[in-house]
Amino acid sequence: MGDSKGKVLVVDDENVVLKSCERVLVPEGFDVSTTTSPGEALSMLKSDPYDLVITDMMMPEMDGIEFMRQVRQITPDMNIVLITGYPSQESIQEALGMRIIDYLPKPFSPSLLMEVVTGAMALKNAGTAPSPDVEVFTEEVAAKLDAIIEKYRNTPGSLIPVLQKAQGVVGYLPPVVQRHVAKGLNLPVSEVHGVVSFYHFFSMKPKGKHAIKVCLGTACYVKRAEEIVQKLKENLQIDMGEVTKDKQFSLESVRCLGACGLAPVVVVDTNQVQDTFGSINPVETHKILDNYRNGNGGGNG
Repeated sequence: MGDSKGKVLVVDDENVVLKSCERVLVPEGFDVSTTTSPGEALSMLKSDPYDLVITDMMMPEMDGIEFMRQVRQITPDMNIVLITGYPSQESIQEALGMRIIDYLPKPFSPSLLMEVVTGAMALKNAGTAPSPDVEVFTEEVAAKLDAIIEKYRNTPGSLIPVLQKAQGVVGYLPPVVQRHVAKGLNLPVSEVHGVVSFYHFFSMKPKGKHAIKVCLGTACYVKRAEEIVQKLKENLQIDMGEVTKDKQFSLESVRCLGACGLAPVVVVDTNQVQDTFGSINPVETHKILDNYRNGNGGGNG
C-alpha cells in the first residue's frame, strides 16, 4: 500500500464496469475497491479512507445524486467522479451541485479512465487545485476579472458566462483564475473546477495558435485514435496538454466530438475557426500538421 498512487472506490450496478476499472487502474498502481451497492459503499467510506469515489448516476438501490449527498455527509471534501450514460448538460447539472470534479460517459475507454483518475488524484494531492500559474495573473488581469464578476454577480447562472469572459481575457482557465472567480462569486473552488472540467469549450491549459483536439471516445478509440495521439506527440515533441515552443500547436484529448461516423476524428481550432479531419489513417497524421505549417489548414468534415 505504501507505493499506491491512491485509493479508489468504484460504485456501479454493472459488474463489467467494475471489472474494467480494476483491469485498468490496478496495474497502474491504484488501490481499487468495488461494489454494486451504494449502501455498502457508504459503509466502506465510514470505515476506511479513500482518495476518490467513482459512482454511477443510475442505480436501482439508490440514485447517484442521493449517494453523493450521503458521501458528502461522511466526507465533505471527497473527490467524486460521475459515471453516466447520458452526459448532457441537463443530466449533469444536479451532479455539479454535488461538486463532482469530472465525469465519465458510458462506455469509456481505458485511456479516458486513466486521464480522469490521474487528474483527480493530482487535484487531491495538491489540496484542491494544481499550483497556480502566476505568470498570467497580473494586477491588470485581476482587475478585468473583478469587473466581469461584478457585471454578472446578480445574474442567475452567472458562473458559466463569467468563466467564458475570463477565458477570453486570459486565454485559458488555470487554477489561480478559477480560485479568483470562486471567491468573487462566493462559490466553492470545487464547483468552479467541476464546471470548467465538464464543458469542453473551457480549457485549463494554455493553447497554441492551432489547438489540436483528438477524440478518444469509444468509436475513435477502437479505430486507432491512440496511435494518432502518439504520432502527433512525436511530431510536435510535446505531451498531451502541452504547447509547442513556438506556440503554434497545442495538443489535447476530448471525449466526444459528435462525429462518430467519421471516426477517428481530429479537430483543429484556429482563431475560432474549426477544421475537422475524419477517417484518419494514423500513419498519415503528419499531413494534418503539414497543412498548417504550410499555411493551408482545412479539414474534410
